[in-house]
Amino acid sequence: MSTEPMRFDTKIAVLLRADLEPWQRLNVTAFLVSGLGTAVPEVIGEPYEDADGVQYLPMFRQPVLVFEGTKETLTAAHGRALSRALPRSLFTSDLFATGNDRDNRAAVRAVGTGDLDLVGMAVHGPKNAVDKVLKGARMHP
Repeated sequence: MSTEPMRFDTKIAVLLRADLEPWQRLNVTAFLVSGLGTAVPEVIGEPYEDADGVQYLPMFRQPVLVFEGTKETLTAAHGRALSRALPRSLFTSDLFATGNDRDNRAAVRAVGTGDLDLVGMAVHGPKNAVDKVLKGARMHP
């Protein structure tokens, strides 16, 4: 087994609007990253197993970096992610008022791309492309 640290040529990042409440940050992050594993299955590692043989679900094979920014930073990042056609997920403020997947999808579908009130997005892609998408954002404290 190699002791060298693993290096990845891709990045998984979550960008949250800085004015969210702590519970909202956690909830939005959980929802956002849930979509990446289905759209980009290569980001998922192998299942886990402890020394007693108890099995656990696989998780991302690489770290998820969490950033924050203003509403304007998020809107700009969303535009850059779209222009680069990177896999992405989004969370809008409307989703705080819904209680299920069907209503969530309807709430997003009801609003044009330029009018989405984004509170978070996740993105995956080559490191340099994700870094460009996140321009202006800062690491979450």
